[in-house]
Amino acid sequence: MGKILVGNHIRKLRFNHNEMTQQQLADKVGVTRQTIVALEKGNYSPSLELAFRIAHAFGLPLEEVFFYGDPPSE
Repeated sequence: MGKILVGNHIRKLRFNHNEMTQQQLADKVGVTRQTIVALEKGNYSPSLELAFRIAHAFGLPLEEVFFYGDPPSE
């Protein structure tokens, strides 16, 4: 079985939210900046709770922040 990919748009969303830094997002959702870095690079899949906290930080539904498999076309 291949690597399961939970992708995200966190990097793009941070820049669309007043160029929020990784540290600012980390502080908002209660994790380290390194966790945000790992998420953005696709090296880490968030827990469901963390995924919801990140989506809430951007004021978006979960599926607009995270996706499973290939990125959705825009």
